[in-house]
Amino acid sequence: MTQALTLARPYARAAFALARESGRAQAWSQALAFAARVAAEPQVRSLLGNPQLAAADAVGLLVIDGADEAFVRFLGLLADNRRLALLPEIADLFEEQRLESERVVKAKVTAAAELPGAELDAIKAALRKRFGREVELETAVDPSLIGGAVIDAGDVVIDGSLKGKLERLQTALAQ
Repeated sequence: MTQALTLARPYARAAFALARESGRAQAWSQALAFAARVAAEPQVRSLLGNPQLAAADAVGLLVIDGADEAFVRFLGLLADNRRLALLPEIADLFEEQRLESERVVKAKVTAAAELPGAELDAIKAALRKRFGREVELETAVDPSLIGGAVIDAGDVVIDGSLKGKLERLQTALAQ
């Protein structure tokens, strides 16, 4: 995985530079996400690794309708260099750069039950205040948390779940 990230990083930087220059970072983000999802499918992955597959055919599998010419050329470059398997990593790194440039933090809120909109708005406002950036929230439900929520915002994880509190209490009592 580390080697894949190392190989993907220059491609992601180049893709972001091209997208930003054209003012189409959001469109590139969507197109890369689509291509990455397709490339990650096991059957497609094995097909993309086949040396008999022409680069143009490989690109045709991965292009979203309405993709701009620069994006198609970018995929062609990846195909020529046998780097299409790196698309998931390239898409993730591209998305990190896009969010950083737009000063947006992506956070995932996992709760024991579906949270009402007012609570999500309060969490979003608190995170916006803490990070000084806009916040994109993703939600998930995990009944094993028993109660409360876990907020994962990049390098910051806030565990306010009942399960987490019980685990911390158990650890403290075991010492």
